Amino acid sequence: MSTPCTEGFARQAISLTLNGSPCQVEVQPWITTLDLLRERLDLIGTKKGCDHGQCGACTVLLDGRRVNACLLLAVMLDGHELTTIEGLAAGGELHPMQRAFIRHDAFQCGYCTPGQICSAVGLAGEGRLEGAADLRERMSGNLCRCGAYSNILAAIEEALPVCESEVRS
Repeated sequence: MSTPCTEGFARQAISLTLNGSPCQVEVQPWITTLDLLRERLDLIGTKKGCDHGQCGACTVLLDGRRVNACLLLAVMLDGHELTTIEGLAAGGELHPMQRAFIRHDAFQCGYCTPGQICSAVGLAGEGRLEGAADLRERMSGNLCRCGAYSNILAAIEEALPVCESEVRS
């Protein structure tokens, strides 16, 4: 007679800071951060695109660094700070990157917009850009399929200096 192998599949309790607030949740070990956000925590701003880390629609900030939520297991969030598009605005004020996207009409279809904004905010903490080509290279993990890409780049170029100064302070 064999014993069922269930060890390691039990829900695990994790604690994290989610969009500036403490959060405790139990997750199964195979649940991705993207599914946790959208299906359990009702934070649907983070989009599910390719589900393979190739489009960037699910980009969020983990301890200020941009990551693809579809490739990050939720159990790995324990003890960390996660920021989604919903957590960028503060005190009723949009984040400077969000305002720049509006000014430049950089959200034509809107599907990639949350990931693009989170990625651009994360970019601010990665060091100085060396021109437009460097910006395109560093944002290459976030795809735009509707044609707003030139507006997205213009918005990022405008807001990035403000975001970089916030990171340094």
